[in-house]
Amino acid sequence: MKYIDIANEKLDKIRQRDDIVVLAIESSCDETAVAVTCGRKLLSNAIASQIEIHKRFGGVVPEIASRNHTMAIDNVTKEALAKAGMTLADVDCIAVTYGAGLLGALLVGVSYAKALAFATQKPLIAVNHIKGHIAANYIAKPDLQPPYLCLIASGGHTTIAYVKSLDEIEIKGSTQDDACGEAFDKVARVLGLPYPGGPQIEKLAREGKPSIELPTPYKDKDTYDFSYSGIKTAVINYAHKLQQKGEALNKADLACSFQEKVTDIMVNNTLRCAVDMGVKRVVIAGGVGANGVLREKMSQRAHALDIEVFYPPMQLCTDNGAMIASQAYNMIKCGAKASNIDLDAKANLRVWE
Repeated sequence: MKYIDIANEKLDKIRQRDDIVVLAIESSCDETAVAVTCGRKLLSNAIASQIEIHKRFGGVVPEIASRNHTMAIDNVTKEALAKAGMTLADVDCIAVTYGAGLLGALLVGVSYAKALAFATQKPLIAVNHIKGHIAANYIAKPDLQPPYLCLIASGGHTTIAYVKSLDEIEIKGSTQDDACGEAFDKVARVLGLPYPGGPQIEKLAREGKPSIELPTPYKDKDTYDFSYSGIKTAVINYAHKLQQKGEALNKADLACSFQEKVTDIMVNNTLRCAVDMGVKRVVIAGGVGANGVLREKMSQRAHALDIEVFYPPMQLCTDNGAMIASQAYNMIKCGAKASNIDLDAKANLRVWE
């Protein structure tokens, strides 16, 4: 029998079980991550971060990221299995992020997962990274069920998605230029803060006040879409004008003003959409979902509207294998077929694909 036939036959045998063991690999950007889950239960979550490596460059260098994934992936996989108290023989299937992300980085994870799946004759599940961020919430709250509205906020995405079911998503709004996390990183560079910019801006903003006026995109327009390019440019221009005049820049105030504006827009658009649709549950996903101001605002304003808010713990907001395993489990339960060993990475994969 061909590999794909064996894989799908095995999937059909385990599909009805609630204790499916998934080994999941995530290498879409600068973190090599592998996790093992049993159903909705997280057994291990091993991560080799490259933040310190890329910090000197002010952002992720794709070629360097890919090389470091190559060096780390086998050891991280062994670490995840050891922490779970398992061997490959105990694993039911192999899951991997195949998009979206940096192409070279994705290819490392995809190539390793394909080799592992073929060598062990385990089913291979190709997972959408963005859907993985949403699925992180099922690890944190196993009884969470659609429908709900999800704000996906990360370095590459700012999207409001209506999650109708485990395998059906409808986009209600998305960024038309920079993603929120991308804007955080670019503004951090202007302020002389190290990579990654989001946590650094949040830390600095605690010392400042939102005293600087910044533009509001799509003001008075009937849309749930986002735009952060204009806000980012306004911050850059403000800083440059003061520099040209020889005046001191209050970095803390500028960081606070920027953060307040960015989070206000995300919260306002999401809750306005929830109210318009009559949705009573909102979920936050993605790396920017770890921002404390965003969480606090969303919780407070949603409570006033009688809307429940859910978000994963900090360690499941940034890229990790647990979220990929969670989404793979969803896919299996919804009838997904195994991917063949000709699976390729897709850098620009969209959330609904």
